[in-house]
Amino acid sequence: MTSIPEALLWCLSTGTAAAVVLAALSVRAGKQRADLRKRLSAAEEQNSATLHSNTELSARLRATEAEIRHLAGTRLPDLTLALAHPHVPVPGLLDARFSGTETDQALNAVLEQVSDAITKERARVDAAAQSTLRGATTTIQALLYQLQTALQEMQHRYDDPNVAQDLLNADFLNEQALRRIQATGVVCGAWPGLTREDSYLAELVVGATSRLRGYERVNISNQLRDPVAVVARAVEPIAIVVTELLANALHHSHRELPVTITLQQGNRGASVIVDDYGVGMHDDEIKAAMELLSGDENLLLTQLGDPPRSGFAAAGQLVRQYGFGVHVEPSPYGGVRAVVYIPGDPLLTVLDESAQPMSVMAPLPHRSAVPDRSASVLPTGSATPPPAAAAQPAPAAQPAPAPSYEAPAQPAEGELPRRRRRKPVSELDESAARTESAPERSPEETGTRWAALQRGTESGRAAAQSEPPRSPEGNA
Repeated sequence: MTSIPEALLWCLSTGTAAAVVLAALSVRAGKQRADLRKRLSAAEEQNSATLHSNTELSARLRATEAEIRHLAGTRLPDLTLALAHPHVPVPGLLDARFSGTETDQALNAVLEQVSDAITKERARVDAAAQSTLRGATTTIQALLYQLQTALQEMQHRYDDPNVAQDLLNADFLNEQALRRIQATGVVCGAWPGLTREDSYLAELVVGATSRLRGYERVNISNQLRDPVAVVARAVEPIAIVVTELLANALHHSHRELPVTITLQQGNRGASVIVDDYGVGMHDDEIKAAMELLSGDENLLLTQLGDPPRSGFAAAGQLVRQYGFGVHVEPSPYGGVRAVVYIPGDPLLTVLDESAQPMSVMAPLPHRSAVPDRSASVLPTGSATPPPAAAAQPAPAAQPAPAPSYEAPAQPAEGELPRRRRRKPVSELDESAARTESAPERSPEETGTRWAALQRGTESGRAAAQSEPPRSPEGNA
């Protein structure tokens, strides 16, 4: 038997071991390749997901940039416009996917901060403008009152009828300027500027009528049962409100159409009802007017239009300060009806006509048997009557039978306090009063009476101007 050499045996054993090692290495390499393939596949999937995520992130970033551009270019400008004009809509998000997200919340926070900043700045600027106007109107109003007094003195000084007519025209123009300045000052928080005594409501309305062009178109119907008067502190504010409502009625109706004022008395107050036959107001216009007449304390001058229309705004401020009410609605005659309601407590009182007679220029109650004096006299709210009617002196009032009185009745709860009432005259006495002719006046007597009227008015104004001005808070 042939023996295998040790060297060969060693080589064979070494080869076998190497084969085993190689086989083991081959298996291990296969596992590593498989693991590498798995890792490569996972890396490829991760890379694909990353690319997809990057694509979505890029798209979201572009959408966010578009939202920011939309905010800066559209939403913020529209927001500033909507703060001045509430009917202007403010657009929302461009991409609905951002709704409710942190991006949406951040953008809304920007809008709120900008809105608050603009609102505060507008209020600050408007307050500064109102303060400036308040000071200017107060000074101008005082100068116009001085001019009014000077015109009256010249009316007393010159006897030439042509000069007197020119002075009356100038005084009436001065009254128009006073009304505009007074309304602007009231809107800006100024005091109305006049202190007056308790005044009959009928006299107050006639005085308000005389402040306007077209006063001859106004017809006043007095339906008051009692000699109702407005307390001193509220006389001028109510006169301003009635004047502005009349100005609106006269302006928005044809110059040949009348404007009717009706004075009504209720259980708890009195009302001044103004009806016109004009073009009327749409629902949105009535809504805007009622907002102004409600007396919002945060009223801005920029809300009054360009140029500013201060009539209803001034009325609203006085309504808030003095506690009466104003309502506007469509009139049954196709125009606008405005109602000024004056509560009896605390703005009305009833005067004793024997102690304080009513002016002959005020209309008598419609149902009274005494002839209506308003048809033969001039309306006046200042020292001088309007120029169109000032050339002719007022005729003498017709003599009436002596009134008889009855004991005052105890007022019911909630009613105005009543004074002694005149008993109605008989038809025979009324007929005699109508047929009896008034004595003719000489030119000298007419001039003397006219001068006495002017001197009395002048002394009343001088007394009113001598009192120190009071703040609106003191009159409210």
